[in-house]
Amino acid sequence: MPEPLAPTHTIVDDFVAPACNDLLEILYQDNDILLINKPSGLLSLSGKNPLNSDSVHHRLMQGQEGGTIALPEAKLPHRLDFGTSGLMVVGLNATASRNLNKQFQTRTIQKRYIAVLEGWVAEDTGQITAAISKDKKHFPRVMLCEATGKTAMTEYRVLQRLEHPRRTAVELTPHTGRTHQLRVHSQSIGHPILGCDLYKSISSEGMADRLLLHASDLYFEHPGSGEKTHGHCPCPFFLKSALL
Repeated sequence: MPEPLAPTHTIVDDFVAPACNDLLEILYQDNDILLINKPSGLLSLSGKNPLNSDSVHHRLMQGQEGGTIALPEAKLPHRLDFGTSGLMVVGLNATASRNLNKQFQTRTIQKRYIAVLEGWVAEDTGQITAAISKDKKHFPRVMLCEATGKTAMTEYRVLQRLEHPRRTAVELTPHTGRTHQLRVHSQSIGHPILGCDLYKSISSEGMADRLLLHASDLYFEHPGSGEKTHGHCPCPFFLKSALL
């Protein structure tokens, strides 16, 4: 059984991101899109605080020394949380960006993630349906609330149950795109994602040195050709049934 969940506490919005020295990696590029691998510990968009200027968008616009050239027309149709690593699709022109935005808004793009959860998840597959609402008293947290929340649904599939300590590697498929959905849904079934600072048990945050959540796959329609496209980004902490 997982440890009891830690009590909630007020979160003060004075976060300053530590420097991220890992490069943003381009996995695929054509005239319309990029597929990129975002490192854990990098913001998707620059924050209001000038100390949080480094981000995926900033690096795409300005270029990365020793890495990528500047792409001033690049737009992000979706974002990944600061601690989440993995696959993002980027629009390289206005037409492609509008097309991708529409696909995300109409939920025709399928996203898959790999995560490692605390404890052993009992069922090999399952579905979490719990409405999510802003937690105004504990920004930036969200909370589960059927009365005020928006519908949210996540499917999970167990990849491997691991020992010493007990953990479960899972594939997560969100069917909605609520803020912090995968993290709060995992916590809600008593199995928080390891390394998460907001949705955790007494011990789960300290069981990893980063958030063990990775965007591994995107299935979408290419905005230029209209072809069905599958983007994949290997998981850095779980590969071929082995925790790395």
